[in-house]
Amino acid sequence: MRLKLIPDNTKIDFFKYRGLTFGISCAAMVASVVLWLVMGLNFGIDFRGGTTIRTESESAVSVADYRTALDGLELGDVVISEIFDPTFSGDQHVASIRIQAQDETESASAEVISRVETALQEVDPTIRFTSVESVGPKVSGELVKTAFLAVAASLAAILFYIWLRFEWQFSLGAVFALFHDVLVTIGIFALFQIRFDLATIAALLTIIGYSINDTVVIFDRLRENLRKFKTMPLVEVMNVSVNETLSRTIMTSGTTLIALIALLVLGGDVIRGFVFAITWGVVIGTYSSVYVAKNVVLWFGVKRDWTKPDKNAGNQFANIDA
Repeated sequence: MRLKLIPDNTKIDFFKYRGLTFGISCAAMVASVVLWLVMGLNFGIDFRGGTTIRTESESAVSVADYRTALDGLELGDVVISEIFDPTFSGDQHVASIRIQAQDETESASAEVISRVETALQEVDPTIRFTSVESVGPKVSGELVKTAFLAVAASLAAILFYIWLRFEWQFSLGAVFALFHDVLVTIGIFALFQIRFDLATIAALLTIIGYSINDTVVIFDRLRENLRKFKTMPLVEVMNVSVNETLSRTIMTSGTTLIALIALLVLGGDVIRGFVFAITWGVVIGTYSSVYVAKNVVLWFGVKRDWTKPDKNAGNQFANIDA
């Protein structure tokens, strides 16, 4: 026996309100751009610049105690993480403390460093600073530019890949859906002022990969069904394709969300922004695979004069157990 969350032969009409769903998606993209321009992003230390302090102590590192000690200093964004290395001795406990740039200066002043050291020594008298390094505004500005270029390059590569593998209409639909996912995610970060750093960029790239995987699976089933149902209207063929892959979509998204929600609740502050971005991306990516990518294909239409024999239709995804 196997678990079935979705009955066989479902006949849900996903495109009954396609105009409304696509309109909502476009409105969300416009709203995200407005939020981005008006409210801006809450850039983390990676993009804003700041100071990184490396500490060593004879006692075990307590990130929570360190954070409590520094909360009263009003230093702004502070990221604390424990560093593990197999070469460390048993009584060598190392942590990294990153403090955002103070008053638009490149590095924290000697007075700020001294206040941080005093506050931490109240928690652990054996703590000492082994290095203090600064990231200036110029370097952080280059990181912002490089990060967004990385996202743009990934979208361009996917556009080319889908264009070669499917029709150009599929390629435009897939990339528009990915652009929608990234833009709406950025809008959510701007709205709630969630910290936006290099980990968030990694999450955006993960979202792109997850979303395109779901989109390609449905596209491949759609291409197979277009050869099978040569006279059926395109919107009906799309409904058949989405229903046939619905079980796979729900199982994949559901199991991924179970793990992500556990990390979101129990993972702590350090990874919360990263996990939230991926969690939101799984939800919005699943939505956009159907209601954005497929709507674009419906809008442009697809060539129906397929000449390949049915036995060659599809590829490794054609026989997926969905």
